[in-house]
Amino acid sequence: MAALNVRNLSDETHKALRMRAAAHGRSVEAEIRVILDDAVNPAKQRGLGSMLAAIGRDFGGVELDVVRDRTEPEPATFE
Repeated sequence: MAALNVRNLSDETHKALRMRAAAHGRSVEAEIRVILDDAVNPAKQRGLGSMLAAIGRDFGGVELDVVRDRTEPEPATFE
């Protein structure tokens, strides 16, 4: 596995990384690995629907009073 050293990182950036890592329950090194992995592997990123569902869960979920229409659809006609 490769190793990487980052020099001359600003104090503000290092502090922000420490805070972000703590919020996610990770070490700074693990947080940086996640950030770099997400940056170069966009296919691993969640889609919009997954992100919206996560936001809904963060707010305790959403209950909708909607009944699904189960009638059979009519085939399209192109005349």
